[in-house]
This record gives sequence, C-alpha cells and structure tokens, in this order.
Amino acid sequence: MWSSNVEQLKALNTSDAEVGELAKMKQAGVSDDTCVTLISDAHEHQHPFASADAAVNLAHAGYSEPVILEIAKSDQLDTVSTDAVLLRLVGLSDAAVDMILRRRLRGQRTMSSAEIGRLKNTGLTEKQIVERINAGETDAEADREAKSREIVRNHSNTGFTRQQGRRR
Repeated sequence: MWSSNVEQLKALNTSDAEVGELAKMKQAGVSDDTCVTLISDAHEHQHPFASADAAVNLAHAGYSEPVILEIAKSDQLDTVSTDAVLLRLVGLSDAAVDMILRRRLRGQRTMSSAEIGRLKNTGLTEKQIVERINAGETDAEADREAKSREIVRNHSNTGFTRQQGRRR
C-alpha cells in the first residue's frame, strides 16, 4: 500500500482483525483507495470492518469498485452480496442487475435472486421479470407463478392424451 493510505488507516485506528480483512482484499486485487474507504465506511456505521469476503465475492462476480462502495455506504455489504452474486449467475443484463440492486439498497420490495432464477428458468424473458419486479411482485407470488409455469413446462409435449368414455 502507498504510505498515504497506511497513514489514513492509522488515523482510523484500524484493528488487527481489520488488517486481516484488508490483506484478503489486497490479495484479491482491490485497490488501496477502495480498501481504505470500506474500512472508513464501516467505522462511520459504528462497527469494525469484517466484510472482506463479501467485497471480494462481489469483485470476482464482476462488480466494479464504485458499486461495491455504494453497497458498503448503505451498510448492506454482507446482506446484499450473496444475492448480488446470484443475480450475475442468473444471467441478467447489467442494467437489470443494477436496477434490482438499487431497489434493494433503497429498501423497496424485490423478489429474491432464487425466485428470479426460477422464473427465468421457466421461460420468462428479462423484460417480463423486470416488469414483475417493478410491479412489486413478492416472493410468494413469484413462487406460485413459477410452480404453475413449471407444471405446464413439465407436462407439455409428452404425447399422452387422456381418453374418457366406456370401454367396449
């Protein structure tokens, strides 16, 4: 680290545990300025920084450092990071992921990443999923829709038809 950043960390009274977290982030390639800002933000929220794993996971999932800092600024790094990584794995576009994360950071209702993935697997397009999120659809509503779509998908094109009537 640059000496100016080390001085900033000294001024923050960085604990030994936080230095360990700092080392994890530096090994993952997180910049000095971002490391200092993450520790500073944690101190502003009256707790020591212990979220290196969450920050590293976000960085490895392709999130930029400004996005990681925005999540940390709202003091939701640990709570949002797992869902944010899952959103990337679901295969949504960057714009859709950003919209969903912003809604979560503002405390607005959104579906969980697991339900979004289920809906996507049943054939809904990204646009349809985003419309449902903007409409405020809950996980319970998404679960019901996913179940019904899965039933239809699993029984379509099976080639079986039910014959009713009397046998001769």
